[in-house]
Amino acid sequence: MATQTLPPPRVRKQSAGEILGKIGFWLLIIAIIVYTIFPFYWAIVTSFTPSGALFNTPVEYFPSEPTLVNYQQVFKSSNFAYALRNSVIVSFFTVLLSLLFGAFAAYALGRLRFRGKTIALYTILSMTMFPQIAVLGALYEMVRNPCKIFFGAECFGASLYNTWWALILTYLTFSLPFTVWVLTTFFRSMPGELEEAAQVDGATPMQTFWMVLLPLALPGLVTTGLLTFIAAWNEFLFALTFTINEKAVTAPVALTQFGGASQFELPWGTIMAASVIVTVPLVILVLVFQRLILAGLTAGAVKG
Repeated sequence: MATQTLPPPRVRKQSAGEILGKIGFWLLIIAIIVYTIFPFYWAIVTSFTPSGALFNTPVEYFPSEPTLVNYQQVFKSSNFAYALRNSVIVSFFTVLLSLLFGAFAAYALGRLRFRGKTIALYTILSMTMFPQIAVLGALYEMVRNPCKIFFGAECFGASLYNTWWALILTYLTFSLPFTVWVLTTFFRSMPGELEEAAQVDGATPMQTFWMVLLPLALPGLVTTGLLTFIAAWNEFLFALTFTINEKAVTAPVALTQFGGASQFELPWGTIMAASVIVTVPLVILVLVFQRLILAGLTAGAVKG
């Protein structure tokens, strides 16, 4: 029996306009990548460049004599080590409290029926619209005299100024509304059959939330938690206002306190080295949780 050979598939020739369009598209992609990556690259290059060679002309896009002196200067500073510790503690507890209270609030707003739910949700969302400087004065009074604000009387030793709690509680003003709003979408997108099956098995609403819905919301918890951690790690205005010494000052504030050999010198190399050190933990967290972050960002996009 003779076999019938199929003709080879025809390859459509691309027109000049299509080729130019693809070239323009990839040039645009390359330009965006260079625009976003170059500042980080330049910070790393500056951190390895000796102070005397920072302003050489022509510009060196890679140091001819790289050095680790700037990193040594950073680690010699005890204030920066304390600041890193403070940033870790403050960011961790901010994330912990945001997820703890935000998950309960999001479950109620996303799964339960009660009067005024929509108003409550949009009120929480409106809290994120206020700039930090608008609430700075009120938060400062609350931090300095919490008893006077809430109870109308002075409390000896009750000031939260220059403590970790001053930053943790004030950071909740922007992290908690964001967490509630994002997690509400996750809980709302979950099928109702899960709760019905749990109720048939005799589970209480708290058991249903803790044992059924919360594990399914893990991608959302990781995504919101990481974004909250990044926001708390990089926050500068509240940290500068509510802390004054190494007891509670965080890394972004410590970056501004590096001094040069004289009062007129700015140690750019040391500052860039410290900036790289501060950025590395965030990069590691994103790389470790990248799959859960992607799942969290896309969860709930398609329902059904």
